[in-house]
Amino acid sequence: MKIGIRHAEPEDAEALQAIYTDEALYANTLQLPMPSKTLWRTRLAEIPDNMYVLVAEIEGEVVGNLGLETMISKRRRHVASFGVSVKAASQGKGVGRALITAALDLADNWLDIRRIEITTYTDNTGGIGLYKSLGFVIEGEMVDYAYRNGEYINAYQMARIREAKNG
Repeated sequence: MKIGIRHAEPEDAEALQAIYTDEALYANTLQLPMPSKTLWRTRLAEIPDNMYVLVAEIEGEVVGNLGLETMISKRRRHVASFGVSVKAASQGKGVGRALITAALDLADNWLDIRRIEITTYTDNTGGIGLYKSLGFVIEGEMVDYAYRNGEYINAYQMARIREAKNG
């Protein structure tokens, strides 16, 4: 199974909206239930200059996405944060790893990003394991970070810092 990674296009709006209608998926994000197609069309039509949106495809079907946001503050231009989601049926097949690896390549080799951050719920054990395997470390825990399914949930702040290249 080949996973293709590319930049998102406005035409991907319906596929992404469909992915985010899955409660198991949006429960692990800050997204609200029942996202509209208009919301996704607007997001993809108006991507800010400091945002890079990637999608993963398997056999022409969009199965995941990643948004990489570079900081615009002069003192934090070396920092980016990201969020990643994979369609439930495609989880555990390397899609998240492929998306994050592509984002890390973009950040390290083209955008000169030194620090990449992600915030993830403390019960997202699969995601946490993936992030750790790619060099991310837990820097701290945020108590009552978000409201989900009628209760507050904690989150970890994780980061990966690229080592300076010699020469």
